[in-house]
This record gives sequence, C-alpha cells and structure tokens, in this order.
Amino acid sequence: MAQKGEHLLQKPLYVFDLPDEILATLTFKNQSNQTTAASPPRLPTPSNETADKSDVEEGAPAKATSCNLCGLSFASVTEQRNHVRSDLHGYNLKQKMKGLKPVGEAEFEKLIGELDESISGSESSESEEDEDDNEDGNRAKESTLSALLKKQAKISHPELDEFTSKKRHRGSGKSPLFWFTSPSLPENMSLGVYRAIFSDAEQDEESHIADTIRNKQLSLTQPPKVKAEGGVPLPRTDIGPHYFLCMIGGGHFAAMIVALAPKMGKKNTGADERSATVVAHKTFHRYTTRRKQGGSQSANDASKGAAHSAGSSLRRYNEAALTNEVRELLKDWKSMIDTADLLFIRATGSTNRRTLFGPYEGQVLRNNDSRNRGFPFSTRRATQKELMRAFVELTRVKTSTIDEAALATLNAPNTAPSSTPLPSKSPKPPKPSKEDEEAALHTSQLTSIIKRSKIPALLNYLNSNNIPPAFTFVPPNYHTPTPLHLAASLNAAPVVTALLTKAGADPTIMSDDARTPFSLAGDRSTRDAFRVARSELGEGAWDWGKAGVPFALSKAKVEKREQREKTEKAEADKAEAERRKAEMERLRKESEAEEAKRREQKVGKGKTLGVLEKTGAEKREEEGRGLSPEVRARLERERRARAAEERIRRLQGN
Repeated sequence: MAQKGEHLLQKPLYVFDLPDEILATLTFKNQSNQTTAASPPRLPTPSNETADKSDVEEGAPAKATSCNLCGLSFASVTEQRNHVRSDLHGYNLKQKMKGLKPVGEAEFEKLIGELDESISGSESSESEEDEDDNEDGNRAKESTLSALLKKQAKISHPELDEFTSKKRHRGSGKSPLFWFTSPSLPENMSLGVYRAIFSDAEQDEESHIADTIRNKQLSLTQPPKVKAEGGVPLPRTDIGPHYFLCMIGGGHFAAMIVALAPKMGKKNTGADERSATVVAHKTFHRYTTRRKQGGSQSANDASKGAAHSAGSSLRRYNEAALTNEVRELLKDWKSMIDTADLLFIRATGSTNRRTLFGPYEGQVLRNNDSRNRGFPFSTRRATQKELMRAFVELTRVKTSTIDEAALATLNAPNTAPSSTPLPSKSPKPPKPSKEDEEAALHTSQLTSIIKRSKIPALLNYLNSNNIPPAFTFVPPNYHTPTPLHLAASLNAAPVVTALLTKAGADPTIMSDDARTPFSLAGDRSTRDAFRVARSELGEGAWDWGKAGVPFALSKAKVEKREQREKTEKAEADKAEAERRKAEMERLRKESEAEEAKRREQKVGKGKTLGVLEKTGAEKREEEGRGLSPEVRARLERERRARAAEERIRRLQGN
C-alpha cells in the first residue's frame, strides 16, 4: 500500500523548485523548546558517484543497510561506506571507546557548528591528482573531528574553565538546519533546509521562513547555447540568482558560478531531467606544500627561516603564481561575484585567506561581506567535482522521520543538556559479566591461534569449548568481528578453508563497516579458498551472492592452474638462465678480445710484433689482484724491504 506523499519523494527535493503540493502546506517546525539531540537527524551526504550530477537527480531504491553504531539507515552500501568515512562515525567510535553513548547527526552538527573549516581526509577520487593526497591529508591535525576532540578535552580540564567559558559563548549555537513539516508528507516526517542558504535578515525572521522559501522558488530555464565550434559558453550578466563557490587549500583551487534556476535536459532514456546550470568554473593546482611533511612553504619559512633548496624555491614561486592566477580569475569574475546572492568560501590557513581576502589593490572578496558563508559540512580537496557535490548538498532538501515518543523522552527534565557533550567526570564502566569474561578469553585464544595458522588447534578449540561458528569477538572488533573475517584479512587461505568446510563458518556475516569475509581477502589464494569451499559445500549451503563470493571453482582446477603456472615459471626461469649464460659468455669473449688487442703492438699495415713483456707495475698489479688491502700493503712492504737489502749488498760489494 502506497504511503501518503510517497509520489512527492520519488525524486530528491530541490529547495528552489519544490512541488506545489508541499509549498502550499509547508510549516516551520519551531525547535526553540527542544534540545539539540531532539532535532531530526540529517541524511548522509550524497555519495561521490552522484556528487557531480544534478541536485535533483532521480534515484532508485536499493537494499537497505544501516550503521548500528550511529543508528542510521542508508539506501545503498555506497552511502553507508561514505558514512563510515565521515567525522560523525569517527566521533561516535571515540565515544564508544570512552564508554559514552553515541550522538545523533543533528547533535554532532551542533557540536561542530562553530568549527568553520573541516578536512576529513583526502578525497577518494579517481582523478589524476590522487598522488597528491598527502598534501591535504597531512593537515589532519586541523580536521573537524580532531578540533572537536581537542576542544572537548580542554572543556573537561579543570584549569581551563575561564577559557572554555569563552569558547561556549562563541558562535550562534543554532542548528545548521531549518526543519519543516507538511500534511502532504507521511506522519512524523520532517524536511530540512540548510540555514546557510538564507541571508542574515531572513534567518532572524524564523517565523516567516516558510514564506521566504516560497518566494525563492524559481522556474525552469533553458540551458545556455554553445557556439557551433564547441566550448563552454561565456559568462553572461543575465544569469539570474546565482551562488559563488570557492575552495582553496594545499595548492588546489576551485571556483564555480552556479545559477539557482534549474535547467531541463534529457536523459539517455529520453526522460526529462532537471540539472544545475554551471555558468563558469575554473580549477588551478600548483606544487606548494612540502611532500610528506605537510604545510606550505611560506608557513615553514615563517617558523624556521627561509630554506635554500631547489624544492623550496620552486614552492615559493608556485605560491606567488597561484596567488596571481586566483586574483586574476576573481577580477575577471567580479561582475558575477558582485551580483551573487551568497558566497560560499573555504580557505584553509592564513596564506590562503590572504590570497582571497588580501588586502591587495583591486580585491574582489572582502572579509566583512555579509554574503560570506562557510560550508556547514565536511569538505574534501578543492576540485570541480567537490564544488558540485557541495552545491548539491546545500540545495537538496533533507528528509527525516523521527519518533515523537523518543523526542518526549529526550526533552524530559532529567535529560542531560546537549550543551555539555562530555560530562565532567567519566562514568564508571560496568563490571563485565561472567559470559563476557569467558567470551573475551575465547577471543584472545582464537586470535592467537588464527594468527599462527594452527588449524588442528583451532578446530579442537572450537569443538572442545562448544564455540558456535558465528562466534563474535569480545570486545567487538570493528573490521574483523568473526574468526573468518580475521583469517581472510590475514590472507590465511588454509585457515579459511578449515573454517568454511570443517567448522561451518558463515561467509555472509558483515562487519560494522559492511564488509563480508571475502571482501577482506588480499591475495588470490585466499579468494580461491572461498570459491573452492563454494564448490565443495554446494550452492545451497549459503547465500554465496550475499557473501560476495564469485562462481565456484573446484580444487582440481585450482591445482591444475597452479601446476601450469609452476611449469610456466620453471620454463621462464630456465630460459632466463640460458639467456644470462649466453650473455656472460659473450661478455667474456669480448673481454678476452679487448685484452688481446691491448697487448698487441701493431706496426705498419697488418704487421705486428709479439706480445709485449709486462712492466713491473703491471706485474705488481696482477699479483695483488683479488687480495685484501691489508695483504697488499704487507706484500708491498716486503717488496720494498727486499729492494733495500739488495741495494745495501751492492754498495758493500763496491
């Protein structure tokens, strides 16, 4: 049975082109009396595969996956993996290690609300710039997660009360999202819109924010025409409402002008599709950061003094060149930047902020511009793809379903205030039960046995202690929760075979990061162990498709392939040995020929004298060849002593 409003949510909702049915009934959800934790959680950021597409791209439902730690569900494994790499998931892991409860995504956004910059690591892209990942990744110490943990560590320190009191009052302390409801949607469903896309005056009028959204609706536009010879259309002045987005850091710069009015195009299937209109875009990259050390050259010069290496000179030149290129681009785009509704800028470090905000003659961007905005979510390396992902995230309406009973519990008087995410005194961890202690002992023993590949001992331990094949390690291991996961990650093929065929281990169990044991195998022999087990156990033993194991492979075929490869390797080694032998023989003959030629003295045309007699120096060199320096020195001393004795005898004889 179709749920109410399901047809309205078949496609992602674009904040500037909402359906009339939602607009007519949109109501602002007042959260002034609710705790931050009670705010509906934000859906995960769109995955990289869809980041460069339009903000209103049609998506197909997929098999549901979830994160038990954060309490979130996802439409696909890709979105779940993106969540695993997020700062929220990392923060909740730290909370769990400290014995504290994980936080919701809305509460996490509250905690990082005053942290303007974020680098969650290098982008896992397939671009040609992947080799430069360390440039931004080396500054992980300034990431959102580490900055938040440092801040909370200072807050919990008793000597820093005065400092932390100032930090608590910094920032607006408001949720980064406005939440709305509509009777056209399913019950308990809320729609979220980023606060950052509204002007300061519009944010102050929260009671009229729904009317503001209605006034911001834009009609579809035709995409700009491209010249017959091809290329990108030149920037126009009549582009309507638009945003300027800019990122700079680690020698990477990316900027984009995006019109807010969506354009209508055609999919490959012929269906209509709305997409964003990119008016202009540009990216620069210069080698400015110190490889494997992090930080810009100018920052290193300021702290340690100017270096005089060739690399440092090149980095200084590139920093100046990048600054000139960026400022020239901003000058060329000045008319579009001046008319932009909002300016979303991410500049990491004082050097990059000076590049954009100067002061310098003819500067375009200014620090005191009320249109300036930071990105209210984690961003990656500055690329055109990342800018489009950020625009999609900013303008896509978030949907969330929340349990009102849970809200009432969170709003109860005994609920701890969300403004103090870490208590002043850590709670005493509960005493482990007898079952947990026994499971921890089994975990220690099994881990040791598997790492040493002791198959008989492993099977005997499982049988004698009545340990089920689906045993889960205690404490829970995030990546390798079961013995089969651990054996696969260690590339222990014989252990994998024994666990599957003799112990009856389940290959479909997933870890907390949605990985099956097969996906952890790092070499072919371990992967073949799964395929051989599939052949021996049969197709009905497990859901091999869910386990990610390819088609079955018999043990005979594996042995035949290994024998063939062994024979081919032996033949190749034999051919290589023969080639080396022939090459050594050729070199020996050439060396003998050159030696004979050197010892012959040619006179006239074709006439030669006999082989020349060796000189004394040549004889001494030949005698000392192959001897150690100490032995050669001793022989030389003896030779000189004999020569001296001979001279004395001759003098006495005269």
